[in-house]
Amino acid sequence: MAKKPKLSKNQSRQVSRNRSKRILTDDSVQKNVSEHLGAQQSGRVISRFGKHAIVEDAQHVNHKCHIRRTVQSVVCGDHVLFRPSESPEERDRGIIEVVLDRKSTLTRPDYYDGVKPIAANIDQIIVVSSIVPTLSPHIIDRYLVACEDAKINPVLVINKVELLSSDELKAVNESLAIYRDIGYQVILTSCETDEGLEELSEYLIDKVSVFVGQSGVGKSSIVNQLLPDAAEPVGDISANSGLGQHTTTASKLLHFAKGGELIDSPGVREFGLWHLSADAVTNGFIEFRDYLGGCKFSDCKHRQDPGCLITQAVSEGKIDETRYLSYLKIIDTLEQNRPAYTKG
Repeated sequence: MAKKPKLSKNQSRQVSRNRSKRILTDDSVQKNVSEHLGAQQSGRVISRFGKHAIVEDAQHVNHKCHIRRTVQSVVCGDHVLFRPSESPEERDRGIIEVVLDRKSTLTRPDYYDGVKPIAANIDQIIVVSSIVPTLSPHIIDRYLVACEDAKINPVLVINKVELLSSDELKAVNESLAIYRDIGYQVILTSCETDEGLEELSEYLIDKVSVFVGQSGVGKSSIVNQLLPDAAEPVGDISANSGLGQHTTTASKLLHFAKGGELIDSPGVREFGLWHLSADAVTNGFIEFRDYLGGCKFSDCKHRQDPGCLITQAVSEGKIDETRYLSYLKIIDTLEQNRPAYTKG
């Protein structure tokens, strides 16, 4: 290895002057940037909007914060280390410096940004569906696959049941029996009659729960019933599309009076699963798990494959045919819904 050339005395003095100048400049810049900031402390992100977030400290005081550029991802529910602003000026905000490790993350695929986290450190996911415009078991199945992939326990809530006649209610209960039979908790609710809300509130105590579901199913209405001070905006079903209109524009973490926290997330009309593999979707149907690995062929597609234990279980009534057909529909749409840039 060649030796470094020896510097002359004049060169050494110039290097020293440049180094001192850089240190002085860096210290000055750092002082200007952080002179209004307090000491680093722990906090919880209770809302995220654009390049900023609201952080709640240990005394339940909220701080508007910038996000340090080196922090790659900040979502509602994150535990963070931050420095609050001590300046009276509105433009001077605190700064999030570190996001602590997450114990769980709920993600959502985005066609432009890939897979995006939308909430963190969650104990359970409250999947809200509605009988208006129509109850869709297939949409429920999609959410359940996402919950299973995230390894976060789901609770199914069917809202607006006050609109059902006795015969319609009976039919809905029959269609939901499959979910109860395979171990999922199902709660029927009405914000008009308060039906099921007390039962639901018991599941929220001392847990961090995130509400998900299509727009217009009544997530914000339920939150307002459970937390009267939340004042979440409520929307109606669109007369043109028959679909819900977005009311929540950013995820928010709200404190539950009985203990625990709720995260109300922006509504999504279709919970994409194109970022999952076929194996992940198969594993997301929990009643399939007892049969996985036992098929005759290791690459079994669980269709007309000879020796397939899953199709055999369907024919014997051990796996519900409706759920199996829903599974095939999800598998069939994985590739066609996957953005072109993710293929290959």
